[in-house]
Amino acid sequence: MSDRICLPKHYHPNEGKSIGCDGDSEQKINGDAVPYSKPGEKKLSVFQCHDNAVYHDEESYLQHVTIIVPFAEDIHESNASTNEEEVHSDPWNVMNNDLKNDEPNWSDLSIRGKVKRLALGFLKIILLAALLYMFICSLDVMGSAFTLLGGTAAGEAVSDSELLNNPIAGLMIGVLMTALLQSSSTTTSIIVSMVASDILGVQQSVPIIMGANIGTSVTNTIVAMGQVGERDQFRRAFAGATVHDCFNWLSVIILLPLEVATSYLYRLTGAIVGTTTADANEELSVDFLKVITKPLTNLIIQLDKKLINDIALGVVESEDVSLVKRWCETEDLYINVTRTVNGSVVTEEITNGTIYVERCVHIFAKTTLNDAVIGAILLIVSLSFMMACLVLLVKLLQSMLKGNIAKLTKKVINANFPGKLSFLTGYFAILVGAGLTMLLQSSSVFTSTLTPLVGVGVVTLERTYPLTLGANIGTTITGLLAALASADSKDFQDGLQIALCHFFFNISGIILWYPVPLCRRIPIKLAKMLGNTTAKYRWFASLYILLVFFLLPGVVFALSVAGWQYLVAFGVPFLALLVFVITVNVLQSKKPNCLPRILRNWDFLPLCLHSLEPLDRLISKLRHMCNCFSCRHST
Repeated sequence: MSDRICLPKHYHPNEGKSIGCDGDSEQKINGDAVPYSKPGEKKLSVFQCHDNAVYHDEESYLQHVTIIVPFAEDIHESNASTNEEEVHSDPWNVMNNDLKNDEPNWSDLSIRGKVKRLALGFLKIILLAALLYMFICSLDVMGSAFTLLGGTAAGEAVSDSELLNNPIAGLMIGVLMTALLQSSSTTTSIIVSMVASDILGVQQSVPIIMGANIGTSVTNTIVAMGQVGERDQFRRAFAGATVHDCFNWLSVIILLPLEVATSYLYRLTGAIVGTTTADANEELSVDFLKVITKPLTNLIIQLDKKLINDIALGVVESEDVSLVKRWCETEDLYINVTRTVNGSVVTEEITNGTIYVERCVHIFAKTTLNDAVIGAILLIVSLSFMMACLVLLVKLLQSMLKGNIAKLTKKVINANFPGKLSFLTGYFAILVGAGLTMLLQSSSVFTSTLTPLVGVGVVTLERTYPLTLGANIGTTITGLLAALASADSKDFQDGLQIALCHFFFNISGIILWYPVPLCRRIPIKLAKMLGNTTAKYRWFASLYILLVFFLLPGVVFALSVAGWQYLVAFGVPFLALLVFVITVNVLQSKKPNCLPRILRNWDFLPLCLHSLEPLDRLISKLRHMCNCFSCRHST
C-alpha cells in the first residue's frame, strides 16, 4: 500500500530510507514533518513541490504529483527483502541455494537408479582421490622445478655469513630461498647444516627462519590462480591463500624488531635446549607423504638436494655441479700411494675418482640439458598439470557437494561449539590444522588442498584462518621430529634449537593475531581486500606473487648487500610513507572529519597513484595488441 505525497523541493526520492509515519496528519521524511493527503481527505496544506508549483487543493495535487512514497510497513518489508538480496549477493557467504541439488530425491529413485547413483558416487570418490594424488605430485614436481631454477643461487646466497649478520638481509634470504625451493623444510635443513658447521650462528639463523615462514605460502597462492575462471570463486580462493601471507608478514613486522632488540627467541630456546637430555632417535623420522608420492615423482625427476648444502658450506662450487641425480649408485675409486715420512715408508689409500655403477631411472637421467632448462620444462609442465587437476577437482567437488551433503559438510566444518564453549572452536581448528599438517608432512600441501575448498564456498575464510595457523604449527613440529632424528649430537642440539625458534615464532604470532577478536579480524580483512582486488583485476594475482615473494625481497636484499646506509636511506622513508598512507586510509573510513579536507580522499593525487584503473587499461591494451599480433600470424 502506498500514498502520494508532496515532497520538499530539496528532497530526492532515493533518499527516502528513513521514512516513517507520525500520526495521521504528517509523515516524517529524513526527520522533517511533511504534510500529506490520502484520497478523500482534505488535509493537504499549501506546499511547494519538485516542479516549483504550489497546490492549494487535493484535486490539483492528485492531478500533478506522481511521486510514490511507501508507508512505514511497506518500507520495512522492502528493507527486509533488500537485506536478503544483499546477504545472498555477498560473495563471501555461499548460500544454501547455491549448493542446491537438482537431482531427484533418493526415495523417488528406482532400484536401478539407486544402484546407478551409488556406483557414480563411489566412482567420484575414487576419481577425487586420484586427482588429489596427482595434484600433490604436481606440487612436488613444481618444487623440484623451482629448486633447479634457483637452488644453487639459494645455496650461494646463504654462503656469505657476514651478510647474514644483517637481520633484514637474513629475512629476505629466507623468503627467497623458500619461494625458490618451495619447501621451508629444505631451507631449515640447510640452515641446520650451516649452524652445525659453525658457518652460521643460531642467533643469525632466526631471521632466515622467519623468512622461510613467509616464503612457504607462495605455493597455495599459486594454486589459488587455478580458480581464476570464476570471479567469486577466485575472490574466495585468493583470500583463503593470502590470509596465510597476511598473518606471516604481520607477525614478522612485530616480532623481528622484538627479536633484534631482545633476542627472546634465541634466549628462550637456548634455555630449553640447555636443559634437554634426550638423545637423538632416528626412528622419529617419518615421511608419510613422500612414501606415497615418490614412486611417481621419482620417475619424472630426482634431485640431489645435499649439493645445495655443500654449496652453502663452500664444499663445492655451483658451476661445477648439477642438482639432477643421474647416477643412483656410485663407488669411490681408491689407490694406494706410498711415500716416505720421517725416514719411514708409509702406504696410504686415497680417492682417485668415482665409479658409476647404476644409472637412475627417470625422464632426465640421460639428458645433457642443464639444470635451468630442465627446471623451466618441469615448471611449465607441472603448472599446467596442477591447474588442470585443480580445475577438475573444483568441478568434481561442486558436483559432489550438493544438496544435503553440501549443507552438512559446510555446517560441520564451519560450526562452532555450543553455548559458552564457542570461543574454543578456533583453537580446536588450530589443533586440527596442526595434526593434518603433521600427517602430510607439509604445510604447503595442506594449505594448497584447503584453497579450492575455500573457493567453492565449503570452508569459510573465518574457519580457514585458524586452520592455516595450525598448519604453521604442524610444520614446526615436523621440524622438531627431524631434529630429534639427527644422529650427530651437535646437529641434534642445533637443529632442535632452530626448530624451537620456528615453533615459538609461530606461537608468538598466534598470541598476537588470534585470541583478541579485534586483532583476529585484521589478517582476515586484509585477505578480503586482496581477494576483492583480484576479483576486479585478475592480473593482480600474478603481480602480487612476483612483488611479494620475489621483487620486494630481491630489492631489499640488494640494498642490504650494498650496505646498511643504502638500506636505511631507502627503507626509512618508504616505511614512513607506508605508515602515513595506512593511517590516513583508516581515518578516511572511520573518522574523516579528523583529517584536513584535502586528505579526506586521494582525488588530489594523479589517478595512477591511488587506483589500478590506469594499469588495468594498459594491460588490456597490451593483451589486445598481443591477440591481434597472434591473429595476424595465424592467418
